[in-house]
Amino acid sequence: MSDLYIGLMSGTSLDGVDAVLADFGGERPRVLGHTSAPLPPELKAELLALNAPTDNELHRAALAANALVHIYADQVQAVLQQCSVAASAVRAVGAHGQTVRHRPQEFDGTGYTLQLNSPALLAELCGIAVVADFRSRDVAAGGQGAPLVPPFHQAFFGKPEQTLAVLNIGGISNITVLDPGQADVCGFDCGPGNALMDAWCLLHTGHAFDDAGRWAAQGQVHSPLLERLLAEPFFAKPPPKSTGRDLFNQPWLQARLAGMEGLAPQVVQATLTKLTALACTRSLLASAPHCRTLIVCGGGALNAFLMERLQQALPGCQVTSSAAFGLPPLQVEATAFAWLARQAVLGQTASLKSVTGARGARILGAIYPA
Repeated sequence: MSDLYIGLMSGTSLDGVDAVLADFGGERPRVLGHTSAPLPPELKAELLALNAPTDNELHRAALAANALVHIYADQVQAVLQQCSVAASAVRAVGAHGQTVRHRPQEFDGTGYTLQLNSPALLAELCGIAVVADFRSRDVAAGGQGAPLVPPFHQAFFGKPEQTLAVLNIGGISNITVLDPGQADVCGFDCGPGNALMDAWCLLHTGHAFDDAGRWAAQGQVHSPLLERLLAEPFFAKPPPKSTGRDLFNQPWLQARLAGMEGLAPQVVQATLTKLTALACTRSLLASAPHCRTLIVCGGGALNAFLMERLQQALPGCQVTSSAAFGLPPLQVEATAFAWLARQAVLGQTASLKSVTGARGARILGAIYPA
């Protein structure tokens, strides 16, 4: 039987949809094809608006989910065509959906996590089984429901003789520490990744992101602002922990810019880049100060200035792109969701108590047959 799975990812950065077709028939997953598509500006704006309370949310969320799934379906067809593979050869599609609220353990003790998705529609459009809703079972079991990728990082990047860490920098950053000397994998959200930098860049330049960090490189870090940003209690909170745009958003940033309105925009951008770098590197140093290899994936790996800041803060550690380990930065998360879909289809657990704090490992995802 085929061991082909498709993974779809539209992350917190809201920069687009990535699709991979992965073959799990060998010793390591092998990506056969990768396609991507940007989100239409109106859909991106709507998904961003739905991260906060707004009018007519249920109706708007349902229609946004349908619109997103049509893009998912287009990318499924695109990657199948790229690889000359029939839909019938693929066992399942892993579709994470778009996270718009993430509040585990809050309010009633259980909390919730909400990803906009329409997996039934996706199954209809693609004619392939779909696995979705990966986070909620872990939340129901008392966990954070995030990050979900550390078990995949362990399966793909782990080495029995070497301690290394995998840092995913999407809208939010998360880290996985793989230490063969420790029985449990350590993984948690570090804080903001690209979310604040992208929002500030769009506001002041009209560009969706700071290409290679060139704009940030024109400014100097403003130490008083950096201290204000780092005073956020989330950074001092011990893992397990997760976060999202519920916390790190434009109102959060504007509140900390109060009284500093005269700062040049590129100075704020440089400071936000430094914030992301420190959130990540301090997380690594607190968890595995002996680590000598940091593998970076996600859109942040393409920000040369941010990569320099990471290396600067970790002089004893080699900071490198995941591409050097066989998986380009923009393919890692989509491949992880292909892997998560496979775990669900095989009835195997895909969460780690040591990462999310749940009562135990759980099979993640709901399956929508073709």
